[in-house]
Amino acid sequence: MTTRTPLTAETSVWRALRVVEVVAEVGDGVTPKAIARRLNFTLPTTYRLLATLVDEGYLVRLPEPRGYGLGYRIGELARRLVDQVTVPASVRGILHDVHRVAEGAAYYLVLRGADVVVAHLDECPAHPAPAALRVGEPAAAHATAAGKVLLAALDRRRLTALVADPLPPLTPRTVVDRAELYGELERVREVGVAVELGELQLGRAGMAAPVRGPDGVVTGALGISVRGTDFALRRAGLERAVRDGANRAACVLTERAAAG
Repeated sequence: MTTRTPLTAETSVWRALRVVEVVAEVGDGVTPKAIARRLNFTLPTTYRLLATLVDEGYLVRLPEPRGYGLGYRIGELARRLVDQVTVPASVRGILHDVHRVAEGAAYYLVLRGADVVVAHLDECPAHPAPAALRVGEPAAAHATAAGKVLLAALDRRRLTALVADPLPPLTPRTVVDRAELYGELERVREVGVAVELGELQLGRAGMAAPVRGPDGVVTGALGISVRGTDFALRRAGLERAVRDGANRAACVLTERAAAG
């Protein structure tokens, strides 16, 4: 959602991160020459960066296919990130109930720094979540029902800082105009739920409700995603499911906070 100031190309950290990204993009077996060519680095610089990244566990040197691959520390960091954003088991149980009752993929989003992040997904082969939603990764808040719930809870100053201009279109139905999005967020504040119709992924639709803390502040959003062709006929039932699930999650989280 936000534009970040890139690290300067003069730093070794910037160069090392670009090397990791190239290895991740190309896959196992990428050679130092290929990395240097892609990044316009000298070969000695590339070898130095590779040696450091291997020593630190971010890359591994592979004998077959001959070259480099991502190291296991990358996976460890990814797991730690998921652990840090995940919701308690009791809330995961509520999402499973919503998934089962509403017959759709249930998901939970939280605001983490400058991003709206997927904290949990409950899906199955019969009711898959949109491919763009992945636990531990940012979600397109302007194109998801739960993301709109979180944006609607922000004051105008923070909302303006979080929402990109222009908004990225994910499908032809994605709202890309800030003024139009702000009008939709006002409706979300009024009715207490948000709707998404093919804005994140064509053929999918969803609804979400806010999860509030004991002080009434929105701390998360619980959403449901279903086939777009099902949405109109099932809208009332989906709304009951997300409102009930969000209220239950709020009660659980409030009890946990009170217990310390």
